[in-house]
Amino acid sequence: MNNIFNPVYRQEYLFGYARGFNPYVDFDPNQSQGFILGFKQGRDEYESMNGKILHGIPKLIVTNKILEDFLLAGMLGMNINSDGYTAYQIDVIQKWYQSGVEKYDVKQSDYLLSILEENGIELI
Repeated sequence: MNNIFNPVYRQEYLFGYARGFNPYVDFDPNQSQGFILGFKQGRDEYESMNGKILHGIPKLIVTNKILEDFLLAGMLGMNINSDGYTAYQIDVIQKWYQSGVEKYDVKQSDYLLSILEENGIELI
């Protein structure tokens, strides 16, 4: 394995990772080792959240940001809308949401809602 602290290797790895997370991009074997490892890691992460590409690409793509939003919704005791997600994605989302529900603190939620209300922000 190459030195991950090498800036060129790291840049190639990150470029490959970004390309691998994009389900519409095909693998290009004529790349550097850093790109190939990054691509494979990105593809593995994509498929762990959205299902195998060979089963089809869903309309909505789940990312870490989206999963963190569902985790936060669970922590705040908010309802979620899972319309448009596949069964595989809903299973992943449900685990993150449930993790947030387990950390739900009513006092913290009330405090946040009062701050939002003071600033004129309403949650529907």
